[in-house]
Amino acid sequence: MSEMTATQSPDKRPRTFVVAGAGYTGARVAERLAVRGPVFSLTRKAQTLKFAAPFDVIYLVPPPATGATDPRLERFLATLPANPGRIVYISTTGVYGDAGGATVTEDTTPAPATDRARRRLSAEAALRAWCEPRKIEWVILRAPGIYGPGRLPLDRLQRSEPALAESQAGPGNRIHVEDLADICVSALLKPEARNRIYNVGDGDHTTSTAFLVLVAKLAGLSPPLQLPLTQLQALKSNVVLSFLGESRCVDTTSLRQELGFHPRYPTAEAGIRASLPGAGSQVRRY
Repeated sequence: MSEMTATQSPDKRPRTFVVAGAGYTGARVAERLAVRGPVFSLTRKAQTLKFAAPFDVIYLVPPPATGATDPRLERFLATLPANPGRIVYISTTGVYGDAGGATVTEDTTPAPATDRARRRLSAEAALRAWCEPRKIEWVILRAPGIYGPGRLPLDRLQRSEPALAESQAGPGNRIHVEDLADICVSALLKPEARNRIYNVGDGDHTTSTAFLVLVAKLAGLSPPLQLPLTQLQALKSNVVLSFLGESRCVDTTSLRQELGFHPRYPTAEAGIRASLPGAGSQVRRY
């Protein structure tokens, strides 16, 4: 399919792109889409949905902090002024739960171990249940931890917070925000992504502890004290402990082969260097 077909409706009118949750990642997605057509960015303050069809949606709004479902997504879908052509939903690799360091693919049966991940899995099901009878295309991106400028653990290092001992840390999964924005655009535009679930990640499975140590080294800070999990349990919140208690290697073969994803930051070191204060981060134009 040509670029013209992917970004215009059959009557040649440019499509409108709706970015729901135009925050850290969403603002970057909106910037990329602006060269292809009108962009309608929704923030928490936006109440009325007024945009013209034809349109596509990328949904980055997180679920509420409590509950078993995602009523925010359900309200959003119910208030759309017309049926979109495609909706891209940003989920989480947390839906797989703890794999004990093993590799998970899109075919791995989800086994969320936290309410946070259960809400995401519920939202995935709700989106598909809404889209499929209406013949609306959907794409689900299961993303890991997002980092980038302003999202490095510098404050944590400056506070001298301890980290999990490297010997107990399992493989990690993360994505630089600029790479995630690129992936979002591809998922929204490429016909190959229709009605597909994709794991997201940069392919670098550096542990969370090694990532912290590398940030400290590159930022000129002292490395964190490493403690065994038994000692950290008295110091960390339940949310942090839930992250530390889950370990998996997220396979991103489908993302690379089907959507042609090649990360600009394929290693933790490359992404950290580009994210340090004053480093800047070049945005690839579309």
